[in-house]
This record gives sequence, structure tokens and C-alpha cells, in this order.
Amino acid sequence: MLTSEFASFFAWCTLINYSMLLIWFVVFSLGHNWLHLMHGKWFELTEQQFDVINYCGMGFFKLFIFVFNLAPFIALSIID
Repeated sequence: MLTSEFASFFAWCTLINYSMLLIWFVVFSLGHNWLHLMHGKWFELTEQQFDVINYCGMGFFKLFIFVFNLAPFIALSIID
């Protein structure tokens, strides 16, 4: 494959993953109480634990998007 095809692949991966992160944030923000009640039936989580888990999950997901999608896209764009 050409570097331009790899760059296109990583660009689409970045867009899709950031879209998923945005959906996660919107659902978490708008449906916080409903999500906490739903997950509270399965796991014994306080509201603070639930918030920390989601906040850390979003942070790790954002970091992984940057490391595994955005950084390779930028590198390939520079060398192409």
C-alpha cells in the first residue's frame, strides 16, 4: 500500500474513534443518572466511582486515539 492510502486509513480511524468518544461524552452527560442506575443494577458503584471510571475511560480512549491513530496519520502526512 502507498503511504497516502495508510494516511487515509488512519484519518478515517481517527474520525471514527473521535466520533465514538463524542457520543460517549454526550450520552454520559445527558443520561448520567439513567446510566448510573442501569450500571448500579449490575455493579455496586457509588456515583463518584461511576464518574471516575467513565472519566478515566474517556481519558485513556482519547490517549489511545492519539497514539495509535492521530500520531501515525500526522507522521505519514509529513513524509508523504
